[in-house]
Amino acid sequence: MSKDNVFVFDHPLIQHKISLMRDKRTTTKEFRELVSEVSMLMAYEVTRNLPLKEIEVETPIATAKTRVLAGKKLALLPILRAGLGMVDGMLNLLPMAKVGHIGLYRDPKTLEPVEYYCKLPEDAEERDIVILDPMLATGGSAAAAITFLKSKGIQNIQFMCLIAAPEGIERLQRDHPDVPVFCAALDQRLNEHAYIVPGLGDAGDRLFGTK
Repeated sequence: MSKDNVFVFDHPLIQHKISLMRDKRTTTKEFRELVSEVSMLMAYEVTRNLPLKEIEVETPIATAKTRVLAGKKLALLPILRAGLGMVDGMLNLLPMAKVGHIGLYRDPKTLEPVEYYCKLPEDAEERDIVILDPMLATGGSAAAAITFLKSKGIQNIQFMCLIAAPEGIERLQRDHPDVPVFCAALDQRLNEHAYIVPGLGDAGDRLFGTK
């Protein structure tokens, strides 16, 4: 399903694995594996529009005209720390992609995101950037990360998450309507603590076994 540059995946495998991730009984090991698997499945769709070029190869039988990726440069940018859990699954399909990192925390007084770490590939402005974060809640961190990238001259940006709240979607569409958003599930709302309902809890804690 897609609307206004927002794409919600309804593939049965993705929906099955998201259901397992939601279950509070799912172990850290299982949760980590599921995040990686869903990310890999989503990568298949996120890269659907990559350009191709025609080449000739010698098969064991004859010469064949076939198509390969046209050298489009990609970079993955996980938002620390939970976004790290999505990287390996993406790299399984996109081993040529470079990986950067961006760290943001929410100021307890202003509740606004503050950047504390950023490391981008040297040629980031020449690449298509896919920002990775399992949860799109208020949208503050995602919007801040996109704003920061644009300030560096980067324009080709996509955002990919597992679970999104309507409030986060609205924030990104308001602040960055040019950035496509890909998610595996669009949930009901945020609660008073800005957790997604029904959601799956704190993705970072469940990925790394912390509380």
